[in-house]
Amino acid sequence: MLTGLLVGHHHVIDADATLGSGAATGCTVVRAPGGATAAVDVRGGGPGTRETDLLDPSNTVRQVHSILLTGGSAYGLAAADGVMRWLEEHGEGIPMDPSDASRVVPIVPGAVIFDLPVGAWDVRPTADFGYRAAASASTDFARGSVGAGVGARAGSIKGGIGSASLVLEDGPAAGVTVAALIVANPVGSVFDPRTGLPWGVGTDGPEFFGLRPPTKRQLAKANALPVKGTVLNTTIGVVATDVALDPSGCRRMAMTAHDGLARAIRPAHSPLDGDTLFALSTGAVVPPSVPVPPAFPADLLILDAVCTAAAVCVERAVVDAILRAVSVADIPAYTDLFPR
Repeated sequence: MLTGLLVGHHHVIDADATLGSGAATGCTVVRAPGGATAAVDVRGGGPGTRETDLLDPSNTVRQVHSILLTGGSAYGLAAADGVMRWLEEHGEGIPMDPSDASRVVPIVPGAVIFDLPVGAWDVRPTADFGYRAAASASTDFARGSVGAGVGARAGSIKGGIGSASLVLEDGPAAGVTVAALIVANPVGSVFDPRTGLPWGVGTDGPEFFGLRPPTKRQLAKANALPVKGTVLNTTIGVVATDVALDPSGCRRMAMTAHDGLARAIRPAHSPLDGDTLFALSTGAVVPPSVPVPPAFPADLLILDAVCTAAAVCVERAVVDAILRAVSVADIPAYTDLFPR
């Protein structure tokens, strides 16, 4: 995802899972060894979250040690306990006793998607899921129908987890990396019913993703799928950068990143979604000095470039999620309907 951050999954999938039976859920953990500056922006009308008040820039704690993205609706927040346990065992957290390095308090904000109807209602991520996801975190990770994306549905088709990153090539933020990791589980549509192409190809064009318009027969079949019938849904994720930002800058990055959701999902931020994006800054890159009027923050132009890139990464990550997803519980994947 980004140098300095690690991603891990844990999930359960039964090959014969259906809507209502079997196992099909999981969680994903983004670990920030040593801590990362963080913020959050919640836009959906039905969020399920943990520790989001702590991330208000006016509050005291300024760093997190992991972010949990999980299935299981509010039940899935239990997975954060397992993440905390793994972090405590490895000395990761806020040190609270100068005489005893083992006394730490890990900070693990999290957000959930509503995937309970996929598989059995009572199969949900537990603390053990979170522990295993944290333990498995690495620089290499799978995308698609894995982790928190196992039970995800994106409108009428299979959702999943996707990622995208880019390095800014010029301007005041040249050399800065921005990345996104998104669990796509919206009530809204992720593809244009007129063309069959994902809404999220609008900025880059279908060729960027190796896509071409489907046949009329393929399009008719996709448009005939029943709409998603659940009352609760939600798209959640993490946007991150290696440039040093303070909590206010991270909050602005999280806010702007939601533009990527609005480009790739229609509608986004509905009363039936709990759309939540966390923002992280590892601080590995110290921003250069760029002259700005004294009334403005010194990193204003860098932050503007990072925010613009964050929205693009989120848009691309939603497309990545649905292109990499495979069918689970007989929910058709985009590539089943529109073979590449």
